[in-house]
Amino acid sequence: MIDVRSGLKRGLARAGVVGVAVTAAIGLMAGTALAATGTVHTDSGVSINVRSGPHTDSTIVGSVADGASITITCQTYGDTVTGKYGTSNIWDKISTGYVTDTYVYTGSDDLVAPLCGSGASCSGSYGNPRSCSQAVTWAINHKTTSYVADYYNRCDHIMGLAYGWSASGSTTAYNHWLAVPSAYKHAGDTSVPAGGLAFFSGGAGHVMISIGNGKFLSNDIHGNGTFTETTIAEIKSKWGKPYLGWTQPWFQINH
Repeated sequence: MIDVRSGLKRGLARAGVVGVAVTAAIGLMAGTALAATGTVHTDSGVSINVRSGPHTDSTIVGSVADGASITITCQTYGDTVTGKYGTSNIWDKISTGYVTDTYVYTGSDDLVAPLCGSGASCSGSYGNPRSCSQAVTWAINHKTTSYVADYYNRCDHIMGLAYGWSASGSTTAYNHWLAVPSAYKHAGDTSVPAGGLAFFSGGAGHVMISIGNGKFLSNDIHGNGTFTETTIAEIKSKWGKPYLGWTQPWFQINH
């Protein structure tokens, strides 16, 4: 069986778009929860592993044969993997577990099914240069445990960078929260879809981006100028900042 391996940024695009992928993509934009289908391709007749989670070290719970069709109930972000269709951090949830999207032909390099673990979905329809999934990919690709001057004490600025802006348009994270129209806010909701922005109060406040499954990327929480994985609970306990809720990626710079 083919086992997944870590890789660099995805370099190969899938040719063409199948009808189900188009339908699912339209459903995602409209907020409709639609499953999708895909076909496993390894070019070697070897099966791919099914894992208990979207990680290369998650327990192997089964396999899918080369050439088999699969139903993708939802998709999520996990470890970056290199396969037949390039390099990606997208994983497909099937009935028995998770498979890397890099060996599955879906007709798209982007999401074709709903994000796992949330009733709500992130929408990219606010004029941002990047979509929700592209912003998550940017954030994951910019994780660092080293000091970066542009990240230190600039959480809201980083959110703008993730969505393709040179700035967020707000002076502080808390002011950003206040400026977001109420229709795009989910006060107190901790089930934040990948790409959603989680906000905290306390002084200038704080904001971080969800990468799905209750995980976020935040600056400074594990050292000044760093950008690392964390949770809502860690921000609250380590910094004592009250959680406000999450918003869609709405930025003042575009309004």
